[in-house]
Amino acid sequence: MTFTEGIGLRRIDHVGIAVPDLDAALEWYAGALGGTEVHREVNEAQGVVEAMVGWPEGGAQVQLLAPLGDDSPIAKFIGSKGPGLQQLAFTVDDVEAAADALRARGCRLLYDEPRQGTAGSRINFVHPRDAGGVLIELVEPA
Repeated sequence: MTFTEGIGLRRIDHVGIAVPDLDAALEWYAGALGGTEVHREVNEAQGVVEAMVGWPEGGAQVQLLAPLGDDSPIAKFIGSKGPGLQQLAFTVDDVEAAADALRARGCRLLYDEPRQGTAGSRINFVHPRDAGGVLIELVEPA
């Protein structure tokens, strides 16, 4: 049995970057790196405004996350660690099955039940202490 058996990992979905100014970050990712904003939304529950940036060849995207207020988790992240890499997200077949398989391997997840993520996806997170210091997001697309 491989470690990923039962988790249903398909690919890297996106990399989340915490930014203090969404428009300035988008300008850099588009201007310097040639990306295109492919989706934008406000997630009140998570206290962020986010934009997904993609490239012509497809593949994993970059998710830019800016705080909606000083009390949002992203604002706290930026306050303690500064702007930068906030999470690594993987596409999974079934977020509940993936969470159960990871719990069976001793991993802690941040939520008891999946929550709504970008574009109607269902998400959960593996605690960074159980993932080598990296916040891992599990994404089941809508």
